[in-house]
Amino acid sequence: HTGEKPYECNGCGKKFSLKHQLETHYRVHTGDHPYECEFCGSCFRDESTLKGHKRIHTGEKPYECNGCGKKF
Repeated sequence: HTGEKPYECNGCGKKFSLKHQLETHYRVHTGDHPYECEFCGSCFRDESTLKGHKRIHTGEKPYECNGCGKKF
């Protein structure tokens, strides 16, 4: 929580606090999209984006409003 960002992208100079953030960012420059949706074949740079995308196909709504109970 120091705010230190020791990992710097050689392509653009952007800095990151965690190594895996730099590795994911670097795919912006390489065009690599290694995570593929098993339902439609769309590809993504990072696993978390793929996970969110899959909800389109599965209908999963993991977030619930504490006020009204509606799920998103």
